[in-house]
Amino acid sequence: MGLFNKNSISQKDAHQIMGEGRKYTLLDVRTPEEYNKERLKDAKLIPVDELVARAPKDLPDKNATILVYCQSGARAKNAVKLLTQMGYTNVNSFGGIANWPYEKVGGSSRW
Repeated sequence: MGLFNKNSISQKDAHQIMGEGRKYTLLDVRTPEEYNKERLKDAKLIPVDELVARAPKDLPDKNATILVYCQSGARAKNAVKLLTQMGYTNVNSFGGIANWPYEKVGGSSRW
């Protein structure tokens, strides 16, 4: 899919996969604080520094479609590399939520 990295897709492609009704896991690899502030709907939070320890239990299907994002894209790329090294076969980064042009959900607002 991606021209520069076989495990990288555009945000448009990621959004299309999310809307097709096929099964996928949306993985946010940021911190809990970042996740609680703003995230994509139905995203599963596993901070990148916990990924190696938590993936076997939290992501049991190594052939599942996993779409990974972070704040700007760097942690998502690292997460894809880690998961691929662990034997996951269908993991793609689509960059960061900072420039995600589609719907986001927020955490609790403090007024």
